[in-house]
Amino acid sequence: MRRVCVYCGSSTGADPAFAQTARELGSELARLGLGLVYGGGNVGLMGIVADAALAAGGEVVGVIPEDLVRRELAHEGLTERHVVAGMHERKQLMSDLADGFIALPGGFGTLDELMEAITWRQLGYHGKPCGVLNVSGYYDHLLAFVEHAVQAGLIRPQHRELILVGTTPAALLARMQVPPPPPAEQTWLRSP
Repeated sequence: MRRVCVYCGSSTGADPAFAQTARELGSELARLGLGLVYGGGNVGLMGIVADAALAAGGEVVGVIPEDLVRRELAHEGLTERHVVAGMHERKQLMSDLADGFIALPGGFGTLDELMEAITWRQLGYHGKPCGVLNVSGYYDHLLAFVEHAVQAGLIRPQHRELILVGTTPAALLARMQVPPPPPAEQTWLRSP
């Protein structure tokens, strides 16, 4: 891996552990020589992870839609910044620039981006690892829902393994460095 795409909130959330883990993730990426690809903002967890990576000497690439440049207070100190037309282009470029994906705590946008990356992995559009940093149990309910969907026969058991989970940046990045299994056969068209 050369770069990791990090999805996260444009706010810091209520738990101070979210911001602390964002700082740790930015620093750890830089320490490992991995570039950060993220949403290009200078606010919330996005700004924290970017600032931490930059402070540690890391490469930081931001991708932000032109209409969000002012609303999200686009980060001006990045290694590289791409201003794109809209959200679809943003997600595609972030995916193209990264070799893996991590979700810190976040809201609807983070969930949208994470689920799309996992879905693309499931369908074989990429073979990149997808992980969640389950800070203070933030993703416990999402992971329980995935298990519920497996039990309901709507997610195949082997596809639940596409979501790598860690509680610290170092542990999750170590798991992601292991080559992921090849994409499952295209059996997703058949009923479970």
